[in-house]
Amino acid sequence: MKKEMTEQDALYKLTSLCATGEYCQQDMLKKMARWEIADDAQARIMAHLVKEKYIDEERFCRAYVKSKLLYNKWGRRKIEQSLFQKRIPAEISTAVLDDLCGEMSAEILRPLLESKVKTIKANTDFERNGKLIRFALSRGFDMDLIIKTIKEI
Repeated sequence: MKKEMTEQDALYKLTSLCATGEYCQQDMLKKMARWEIADDAQARIMAHLVKEKYIDEERFCRAYVKSKLLYNKWGRRKIEQSLFQKRIPAEISTAVLDDLCGEMSAEILRPLLESKVKTIKANTDFERNGKLIRFALSRGFDMDLIIKTIKEI
């Protein structure tokens, strides 16, 4: 028989979780729903987490964008979509993406395409470029940046 989690237990678990990493409100709400915490208790817990700065959407967004850019090598579009799914407000995500994605995207895309071009089997430049474009688009990069980078390499 599973012990039911109390509001205090959930608050303790979530505060310790937030102290070790960055989370958004959506992540915490999903966890509480899984633990079957009542809606009014969820609202109180979220209010506490936000008030005490355990959860800060902009701080989460900055950490998330940096992580996806540097480690996952994602482009702006893919990160934008992911933040939308996490229900990060557009004002926050757009500002952070404008701040962080500009130059970094080109710095990330170039080595990605340079390594990818070595593995592509194509008979013509047109075919090779088409494969590079599809690859870069699947990573979430903008078409203008992709074309510019392909021309450079």
